[in-house]
Amino acid sequence: MTTFLHVVGARPNFMKVAPVFHALAHLPGIRQLIVHTGQHYDFNMSDVFFQQLGIPAPDINLKVGPGSHAQQTSEIISRFEPVVEQQRPDWVLVYGDVNSTVAAALVCAKLLIPVAHVEAGLRSFDRTMPEEINRLLTDQMADLLFTPSQDGNENLMREGIPSGHIHLVGNVMIDTLIRMLPVATQQKSAGIPERFALVTLHRPANVDDTCWLGKTIEMLQTISHDLPVIFPMHPRTRKRLQESGTYISNSNGLKVTEPLPYLEFLCLQTRASVVITDSGGIQEETTYLGVPCLTVRENTERPVTLTLGTNTLVGRSVEVIERELQNVIAGRAKKGSIPPLWDGHAAERIAGTLLA
Repeated sequence: MTTFLHVVGARPNFMKVAPVFHALAHLPGIRQLIVHTGQHYDFNMSDVFFQQLGIPAPDINLKVGPGSHAQQTSEIISRFEPVVEQQRPDWVLVYGDVNSTVAAALVCAKLLIPVAHVEAGLRSFDRTMPEEINRLLTDQMADLLFTPSQDGNENLMREGIPSGHIHLVGNVMIDTLIRMLPVATQQKSAGIPERFALVTLHRPANVDDTCWLGKTIEMLQTISHDLPVIFPMHPRTRKRLQESGTYISNSNGLKVTEPLPYLEFLCLQTRASVVITDSGGIQEETTYLGVPCLTVRENTERPVTLTLGTNTLVGRSVEVIERELQNVIAGRAKKGSIPPLWDGHAAERIAGTLLA
């Protein structure tokens, strides 16, 4: 019996673990455990995803909760180590670039437990991003590195990772998207405009700058006269607006909602005229869906979404965002194509490599 232990902690991890869990579940002699670190604790940001993605409730929940990067990482390390010592898995799989990822990898490296990193090799080359530090450190500790695109392979080899440890498998996020798309498109559409912009902002570098955030909200309210805006608001973003005394009116075409479960949000992505985001995964999803994406960042660890996909970096200039939105309204939105191996079978390739 081979034991695989999956570590998840934040919303993007859940979409990544689901296809890998399903791919391994079909194979004989496999035991799987899911450890949820509790890095995200809001129901719409975590638990509901297990229900919608058809994976079992976590076997172990570390219940770490919110905190600074140091607090979260140290708490995960101290709570995860006894789990690994008790379970002694054959492999630990970590996903993406959140604090749970690097913390679990460090514990396993110390205990000599093999680690596989799913979504390895992505680089923004911006070390002010906490996620970039997590990516760099995790990839140095991992024994198997599963990359979603060729640039990931090139980054890892440049950093001295042996080529035999690196496997280009494609994008597991797209596995989940393809599997769930038929269900997502059946979601209720009452009240959804025919054309609209979908907005999601959550990165501290953006939303903690309340002056910038206030100007962005004003711009969205203005643009909503010509193109309705739907804004599922992250708890951090809502808190910063409240702290700054910024009032958001659900009038003039701007609709602010609570964070949405995966299926509901995917449904909106499929129907949006454009998506404005600072998320990583949404850049990939919009590229697959062929929906123009404006990424409110100076860089991206997913350059394939720029070179092949529908993504455009707009930085933090409110004027540039508004200009690109006007291009969408005028019918000049960016077109793109689907990157290689983003075909819904990445998890099967991962499972095959792990067993080999």
